[in-house]
Amino acid sequence: MAVSSTSDVLDRHLKSFAEYDVDGVLADYSSDALFFVPGGSLKGPDAIRPLFEGLVSEFAKPGSSFTMQMRCIEGDYAYILWTAETADNSYEFATDTFVVQDGKITAQSFAAKIKPKR
Repeated sequence: MAVSSTSDVLDRHLKSFAEYDVDGVLADYSSDALFFVPGGSLKGPDAIRPLFEGLVSEFAKPGSSFTMQMRCIEGDYAYILWTAETADNSYEFATDTFVVQDGKITAQSFAAKIKPKR
């Protein structure tokens, strides 16, 4: 079986998130994946899981929207820029950068300007 391209992995990852499938999202990460967030770094799917459980819980509420502003892929690297609205927050500016090797996300960074609605 051919190894998934960076674009294929990103498509699958975004589709799993849009379907609120935490296990599907986590299946895209290598066992030693690094995920950099404003609070530090998470290593491996077990450490990353609570982040996605929280996001899926938030985005699954009625009225949520996600808008892809930019998607750029170069070899093993992918970059997305997006905005979103949830019942709880306005994601005024959000960005993810991915490193994909052998069909798995080996590193990712996330940063956003998030404005609480309460």
